[in-house]
Amino acid sequence: MKTQNNYNPDVLSCLANLSSDEVFTPPKLANEILDLLPKEIWRDKNATFLDPVCKSGVFLREIAKRLLEGLEDQIPDKQKRIDHIFDKQIFGIGITELTTLLSRRSLYCSKNPNRTEKLKYSITDVFDNEQGNIFFDKTNHTWQNGRCSFCGASQSEYEREEGLETHAYQFIHNKLNDKIKNMKFDVIIGNPPYQLSDAGAQASAMPLYHHFVRQAKKLNPRFLTMIIPSRWFVGGKGLDEFRAEMLNDDRIRNLVDYPDSSTCFPGVSIKGGICYFLWDRDNSGLCKIATITANTTTESTRKLLEDGHDTFIRYNEAISILKKVQGFGETSFVDNVSVRRPFGFSTDFKEYKSRQFEGAIKIYGNKESGYIDQKEIKDNIDWVNKYKETVTKLILLIS
Repeated sequence: MKTQNNYNPDVLSCLANLSSDEVFTPPKLANEILDLLPKEIWRDKNATFLDPVCKSGVFLREIAKRLLEGLEDQIPDKQKRIDHIFDKQIFGIGITELTTLLSRRSLYCSKNPNRTEKLKYSITDVFDNEQGNIFFDKTNHTWQNGRCSFCGASQSEYEREEGLETHAYQFIHNKLNDKIKNMKFDVIIGNPPYQLSDAGAQASAMPLYHHFVRQAKKLNPRFLTMIIPSRWFVGGKGLDEFRAEMLNDDRIRNLVDYPDSSTCFPGVSIKGGICYFLWDRDNSGLCKIATITANTTTESTRKLLEDGHDTFIRYNEAISILKKVQGFGETSFVDNVSVRRPFGFSTDFKEYKSRQFEGAIKIYGNKESGYIDQKEIKDNIDWVNKYKETVTKLILLIS
């Protein structure tokens, strides 16, 4: 006799493991993020929630479950409570037509929650349209000089035929409908698309997620929480301004960091790891930083930037080491090191002369060499006559 298998997984947990192209949020992780919000918000029948980047609808579904329990005393009738939550409190914007339908199915139990279905599938009949409060309008990029003026997408890469996915996301392309524009949201939450191909070499990609964080802040919610790649910690690739904004914002009260993305997204590899944060509009102060690996969790409540530094110390254990080193009062290594383009030249620079001339400086790059006028050196000219060491695959030296 076979033993009966009672395993009944949450379909959204299964879906979260299907693809690393658009990373879906597992229900367990979604609830850990929701746990950052104050508990009293689940008992507030006037609180409003927006997920502007709906994929599976998991955030909206878990929010609804918490409100359904929290508002029981205020709205005892279960159906009236469901109708109120869906009609007045929960809103979403899909990133594609498919994910919009999936999100409606997750929340309303029907991809078209309008009254004409006569509750055959939908668990509410408050809507007289097929969208409910989860919206999607096909959006196009706005091209200027070969790039989208809103998200920076490459026209050669993303100008598509009618009917194909444009990857022009409604939330960051100034295409919000009137209902969303005119609402004041208490909470904006989501897992935005992370990057777009920028038509560069070797499948190069540009970050996209910071546009969603910035747009969410423009709507001025009480709370903002999103799960995004951790690469913004170090900037670069168009993230420098965003990095400075985030690290100098003392309204970021929680930051949870996974250096290995597979710890929170099983089977998904995202270089640099993943993090999520809680931005609290009305309360500033120190940030509670948690670093989570497969084996350990460390926590520390501190500033995102240590006094006198513009570098984010990612690992809490390193703070005590930093303090100890600072105690010696020695010159910092950072004063003697440079990252990319130490002299202002890109690694593919080739505009040099083959023969030496008076006042020439020899330059090495891409397995070639030549001569340039010293006046062409834009940065760190005092390094020219010093010994230098490079640690890179693309070597560019001046001697």
